[in-house]
Amino acid sequence: MIPSEFEYIKAKSIDEAIVLLQEDDNAKLLAGGHSLIPALKLRLNRPTKLIDISRIPELKGISQEGNELVIGAMTTHYEIMTNDLVRKYLPILSQAAELIGDVQVRNAGTLGGSLAHADPAADWPASMLATEATIVVAGGGGKRSIKASDFFTGFYTTALEEGEIITQIRVPIPPAGTKTTYLKFMQPASRFAIVGCAVVAKVNGVFDDVKVAFTGVSDMAFRDTAVENALKGQKTDEASIMSAAAIAAESVNILSDHFADEGYRKHLAKVYLKRALVSLV
Repeated sequence: MIPSEFEYIKAKSIDEAIVLLQEDDNAKLLAGGHSLIPALKLRLNRPTKLIDISRIPELKGISQEGNELVIGAMTTHYEIMTNDLVRKYLPILSQAAELIGDVQVRNAGTLGGSLAHADPAADWPASMLATEATIVVAGGGGKRSIKASDFFTGFYTTALEEGEIITQIRVPIPPAGTKTTYLKFMQPASRFAIVGCAVVAKVNGVFDDVKVAFTGVSDMAFRDTAVENALKGQKTDEASIMSAAAIAAESVNILSDHFADEGYRKHLAKVYLKRALVSLV
């Protein structure tokens, strides 16, 4: 299908993009476009203005600032996947990026665009939760920082307010001895997660400082605190892993659709948590 008529504007700066958003309540931001363009073609979205932020220099790049990696919102999945700093300090992000879509999607899609879209089957939300990332946004009221745990609020919804733009994502560098992983069972055509599992933990004979997050399981990504508490201080043996896997995803409403019903998704959550934990020990 053909999108409805809109005005295309290429913003040159974050401030210009914010002003353009404030001028028109029906304007939409264009990042990589992999979520928005199909919606435009189906006329599920009918913006009067399309504000392209893909060429704003301040929204790109990956750098280290103190004990954090700072990732620009317009950084592509491929750039994250191949970045040396990410591979060194946060390999979970490289893993997640490598599992996203195909080559075309990874080269065009962006971290900020994915987070703003908040698809419940997207890969980034679980990784952001498990790494305790912070999403930095800018709008007419200035800048603010939102913890990943507060950012995802429901089915395709976030804590972003009208006129706000994600500018960067700040991810703490884990302390020495921390291991990370992201695994998923994917829908083969779209490569979206039917179940994705992100784990960050200190592993030295026992599990410590464990963070477990799932995507694809419920109406939004979530931290599984019951599993985290069950693993804390436990030996890194089969008994501990099996006990934790048995309670995975028991605290949320499980999605059921034509890709996987509730029972199968819950089973996959347990299987992929077990695989993730085994890979760390």
